[in-house]
Order: sequence, then structure tokens, then C-alpha cells
Amino acid sequence: MKAFKTLLSLGLVLGLSACVQPEATRSAPGTVSLATKDAPLAVKERAVAIPLNVTQVVVKVPAALRVSEADTWYPIADVVWRGEPRGNRLLQVKSIFDEAAAKGTAGLNSGVAVVAEVEVVRFHCVTEKTRNTIGGTHALHFKLTIRDAATGAVLDGPRLVNADVKAAGGAKAIAEDYAGRTQRVVVVERLAQVLHDELDTLTADPSRFGLVLSSSDSRPGTLVLSAMN
Repeated sequence: MKAFKTLLSLGLVLGLSACVQPEATRSAPGTVSLATKDAPLAVKERAVAIPLNVTQVVVKVPAALRVSEADTWYPIADVVWRGEPRGNRLLQVKSIFDEAAAKGTAGLNSGVAVVAEVEVVRFHCVTEKTRNTIGGTHALHFKLTIRDAATGAVLDGPRLVNADVKAAGGAKAIAEDYAGRTQRVVVVERLAQVLHDELDTLTADPSRFGLVLSSSDSRPGTLVLSAMN
């Protein structure tokens, strides 16, 4: 946190007026645009998108999740996965999330240092029967908690994230496999994108991080983040 505040005070990170834009899909009511014209001299207790430095992603796949190997249209279970040979499906799911997290958070290293906790709730992909015919949806649900890396305090969550993605079927599925776009590739790609979108910024009151949002002296009408005095 100290390093982040120092960098901000020196004006070396964020591109302040450009990089800390509120994210449209996650902006809370009262979010302040950092390009708002005629902005007030100082804005307090308003939510903006704070950049995050994701130092670690901890993936949890509870042993209590129900696994099914039934080749039916829609098995009643929490975990259904046929994209790899039979084995410990929970370990396979964890490996998928670990890989996706590494890819999704690559480059997220400027901002408030945080640890992300991912708890898998549902990993229900299509069965052989479904994939060989009509296709369907890979249902990927997890709880996300964001903690301060230094103190462990919860900054956001836990909240449920839906990362569902379309699953090809029939001839299209065969063509994707032939081209190397396997079910695992599709799922990892989707999870990586969702994790990146969820963890690039945290919409919050900047005062929680010792920051203040105020008008730029050099660029009238533009709001910037800086360390509190």
C-alpha cells in the first residue's frame, strides 16, 4: 500500500485521468467518471474504479461438490467434466482454474495489492451425449472474494460470478477438436477473461485506500486519484 501511495503522489502510475475509468459492467450507483466536465474541486465518498495488483489467486474446489460421470443429457451434479480422461475431476477443475487465473491476472500488477480467493460452486459442462449432438452450455460459477494483501481484510465479496460459455455440439464440436480448440481450451479461455474483467479494478470509495479523488490543476474538468495528505 505504501508503494502504491508513493507512486500516486509522484504521478507515475495509472495515467490517472485515463486508466482509472469506472467499469461499465460493474459501476455502482454514484460512480464518478474521471473525465467528467465541470467536476467539483474535491469529490469524497464516491465510488471509482481502483486499479488492482493481484499478488495471488487462491483457488478452492470444495470436496463436498457432487461429481457425475453419467452420460445423460443433464446429470444432476455440481461437477460434470468430460474434457479430459477420467480421473479426479475436482483436481482437474482446480488445475483449470489455476491456469485460467494465471492467464487472466497476467499484467494486473499496478495498484492496490490484493489476494483473490476463488471458490468453485458449479462446473457443469456438457456430457458426451450432449456434445455429440446439440451442444449446450458450460455452466461455470464461482464465489469471488478480494482481500487486502497486507492485512487480509475483505475488500469485496464474497459474491457469485457467472462465467457460462456456449458449448459446441455435433459437427462443430468435432471441427473445434480437430483444430485444437478443445473443451478445456474453451473453458480456460472463458475463465481467464472473466477473472481478468473481475480483477482489473475494484469499484470502491478511494478513501478506503488512503486516496482522494479531486480535480486536476493541469487538466480542468478531469478528476484524478492521489494520496491523501
